Amino acid sequence: MKKTKHLSGAKKAALLLLCLGEEATARIFEALDDAEVREISRCMMEIEHVEPSLAREILEEYKSARHNDIGVYIRGEEFAKHAILGGADSNRAQQLLDQVSAGIEGRPLETISKMHPRMVAGLLENEHPQTIALILSTQRDDHASRILAELSEDLRGEVVYRIGKIDNVSPEVINQIEAALQREVGVIVGHDHKQVGGIEKVVEILGKMEKGADQYILTSIEATDPEMAEEIRRRMFTFEDLVAIDSRGMQAVLREVSTDMLTLALKTASDAVRNKIFSNISQRAADMIMEDLEAMGPRKLSEVEAMQMEVVKVALKLEEEGTIVIPGRGGGGDELV
Repeated sequence: MKKTKHLSGAKKAALLLLCLGEEATARIFEALDDAEVREISRCMMEIEHVEPSLAREILEEYKSARHNDIGVYIRGEEFAKHAILGGADSNRAQQLLDQVSAGIEGRPLETISKMHPRMVAGLLENEHPQTIALILSTQRDDHASRILAELSEDLRGEVVYRIGKIDNVSPEVINQIEAALQREVGVIVGHDHKQVGGIEKVVEILGKMEKGADQYILTSIEATDPEMAEEIRRRMFTFEDLVAIDSRGMQAVLREVSTDMLTLALKTASDAVRNKIFSNISQRAADMIMEDLEAMGPRKLSEVEAMQMEVVKVALKLEEEGTIVIPGRGGGGDELV
């Protein structure tokens, strides 16, 4: 009896492509739609060895001339990744690879990923903020940020705060997502533990939102959990990132910062940051700060970082007010000219 008789089409396709090699697979993947690539890739990643007889059956079934009596040994996961990344569209390839690696592709949450952000927001707006947070945690960062932008301002902060609190998601919690999605879009979710959410997810989502929207959300989170808000700010924009601000913007920041605060903040700063700041103050002020730094004794790293965060907060406040532009932050908005 043929070994391929009870195999699914995706499993057969995976076996065939593993036999054909990465280059051929990459070209074939370019002709398939994303859902097909994900399904076949998942099958590939579960395969380590193709028996000779099975390889021959697969090749014969698809009218291929190739066969190999010793069978084919493959590192399925590595093969699938190389095949996906071998396509011409690098953006699509990386997105597919991220989705396959996350293990959420082809499942109900993918339905959400294909829906218009406004429609998703409409479906979820009456759900509990924790449920919304769980769902957004599984989405691409850009899609999650657009959905978030469609929610009410009060709801955004609470949802982002809860995303930041998420770590491993148990089957019981996954059931909450399943119930919500079953009611709204009629789909079912699997029952595996997932690594979703967390501070890093929040940073990625906020980083893709319109300028100013992220600061409103951070202010909301700060009222509930100041430590989380500070950690998010630290990861979104650091003291070292000040080098990206133009001279006019840097001067605006420095006008809001005391000399004592700036001196302590500069204790562990890189030469690039020091040079940026010194080039935007008078030579006399720069010399005084350098003298104070040389005379300064050991200080706790936490104290220095606290001062650096105060300077960062000034920069973020000025950006929110439209006074300065911080290059590379936010998903939209016009820059100052």
